[in-house]
Amino acid sequence: MLTMKDKARKLFDEAVQKLRDANNELCRPEEDVVTSLVCSNAHAAIEKYLQGFLVLNAIDPSPDASIDGLYQQCKSLNQHFEEVHLSGFQCNAHKDESRFRNKATKFSRCFDIADSLDTFLRRERILA
Repeated sequence: MLTMKDKARKLFDEAVQKLRDANNELCRPEEDVVTSLVCSNAHAAIEKYLQGFLVLNAIDPSPDASIDGLYQQCKSLNQHFEEVHLSGFQCNAHKDESRFRNKATKFSRCFDIADSLDTFLRRERILA
């Protein structure tokens, strides 16, 4: 049986991989970038980082919790989470079904948030 620490590590590992996937997509030539992939991978990374932090602190997050709900729980445990700004997180890739995207900048905001969350967790020595 997995311990809470093992569950958290698994979530963090999945988050790091999703962030890498989003980054790899952003590194393609601009006309080849599939922005919905960037956004969905970044969204998954953000969610897994927040869930991992909660699990690490012995809180089992609700499977249907929103990103904002997870973020609020994380802030209640560690006020430094306020340094990570989720403003501009509007893509909701899994809800938006439009297949036509031509502005990568809107979707790179999701990536920026996921990246800043990764940086924050490393600075706090939660991630190695």
